[in-house]
Amino acid sequence: MDLKVLSQLIAVALTIGLTLLIGWVADKALQRIAARHPETTVWPMLRRCRIPLQFVVCLGLLLANAPLAQLFKTYAADVRQGLLLALIASVGWLVNRVLAAVLSAVFARYREVADDPSRVQRVRTQVNLLRRATGALVGLITVGAMLLTFPEMRALGASLLASAGVIGIVAGIAAQNTLGNFFSGLVIAFGDLVRIGDTVVVEQQQGTVEEITLAYLVVRLWDQRRLVVPVSYFVSRPFENWTRADPHTTGSILLHLDHTTPVPELREEFRKLLVGSKEWDGRDWGLVVFDSTPSTIVVRATMTARNPDDAFTLKCRAREELLAWIRDKHPGALPRVRTGQ
Repeated sequence: MDLKVLSQLIAVALTIGLTLLIGWVADKALQRIAARHPETTVWPMLRRCRIPLQFVVCLGLLLANAPLAQLFKTYAADVRQGLLLALIASVGWLVNRVLAAVLSAVFARYREVADDPSRVQRVRTQVNLLRRATGALVGLITVGAMLLTFPEMRALGASLLASAGVIGIVAGIAAQNTLGNFFSGLVIAFGDLVRIGDTVVVEQQQGTVEEITLAYLVVRLWDQRRLVVPVSYFVSRPFENWTRADPHTTGSILLHLDHTTPVPELREEFRKLLVGSKEWDGRDWGLVVFDSTPSTIVVRATMTARNPDDAFTLKCRAREELLAWIRDKHPGALPRVRTGQ
């Protein structure tokens, strides 16, 4: 084997070995820093950046010394171009991982010190959308930098600058829905309209917000179906958000009963039912005669719960047990159809 080729192969092997060593040293350093500062979560999360860091170091050293390009003399320019493109992509990958780790650490720290669940959900939604936005921006910049490494693209870019205004107008018209969803996602994130975990009513369907992106929002319905809605819907149309300010909610049921119903006894039975229920949060309750008709009275029972799911369960239980109590203790209080003689 040619001595020059052997030296170049040794250079490549040393480069790979040095890359692995740098990655190992960086990982051990992050482990020690994380052990000294357990209250800071950013250091363990930065360990996820080890692989893209090694790619950046390895490709940077190979591009600086160019041992691979020297091994393939005929294709030296193509090898350098490939190494440069890979280096730019690796830098974008590394920056994306670092930003994601920092944002995740910020949210984890905020979740530990915050005492308001609604604020935690708000920050969680903002961090998720901010992570997606920064990831898209880093990806766009990375692709742009890769394209600029080609001389033909630089010349093309200079010629396109003259018509950038027209192209911008045409692109804006063509992508107005996409841009509208993008800005709507930012409004939702920082305007606190909807958060992950909120209970909402969309198109007369109740569900829990499961995922929010810059383009769409996923609502998990009660039967485990997923309703995918464009984020622009929540900016341009009215909708119900039952947990935006406070997850506590009030539920009510209506009972149609006979005029002979002993309302005070029914009210006491309802109170006992709530006291023995784990879904009732103890804040408020009530039972009143809400309306009357020539044949029945309408009794409304209200109760508070910690969240809409508990309220739904409590309403079903209260309706079932109150009707069972009336059937067993006062069957004459059930509504009857009176016919004249």
